[in-house]
Amino acid sequence: MIAGTATKKIFITGLACLVMSMGSSFAQTTESTFRIARVKYNGGGDWYNDPSSEYNLLKFVKENTQIDVKVTTEEFVEVGSERMFNYPFLFMTGHGNLYLSDFEAKKLREYLTNGGFLYVDDDYGFDRSFRREIKKVFPERELVELPFSHGIYHNHFQFPNGLPKIHEHDGKPPQGFGIFYQNRLVVFYTYESNLADGWADPDVHGDPEPVRRKALEMGANIIVWALTN
Repeated sequence: MIAGTATKKIFITGLACLVMSMGSSFAQTTESTFRIARVKYNGGGDWYNDPSSEYNLLKFVKENTQIDVKVTTEEFVEVGSERMFNYPFLFMTGHGNLYLSDFEAKKLREYLTNGGFLYVDDDYGFDRSFRREIKKVFPERELVELPFSHGIYHNHFQFPNGLPKIHEHDGKPPQGFGIFYQNRLVVFYTYESNLADGWADPDVHGDPEPVRRKALEMGANIIVWALTN
């Protein structure tokens, strides 16, 4: 098990690679490149769906920001694994059920409270189990809806009305929820938006290019926010 100070050092090193400069511009060091790891979880949900999503998002971020990005495919970590601490940004999605053991919940909390960031996208049917299981990680905290004025909607691309609507699902308005720890957003959860499907290859879901563009722009905002706050 990585001690708390060692874990924190990992994230100080990783997150120091990207700092806010002027406006939407970013300075960087050459110590490392940014990567995303998808979370592999138990419970039966298809954590692995749309594997092209991260590749396309990272490619978009590389082309549209000054973040030093490693464009990769199929990087994943098992929830609770020590390998989580190699990544400042984790991504979780799927349909169906999520289950976290007590050990997994404890390790995920350790990751998040020592500098890590988790982005979760409800790909439809994931909401109930995610809300239930995230309470194991932060039993003392609630998911709160972020106002449209929050910086995650404005730090690089502008979303004055909050999340874009990518897929209809139940026809509800899209919502972005967060969990804060010591005033830092550590979990961002998108509901009734389905950003990650908009990142996938165009022929997967057949989304129009302007819709895909909005999904990618919002994804870039989430990465920028995670790495600069």
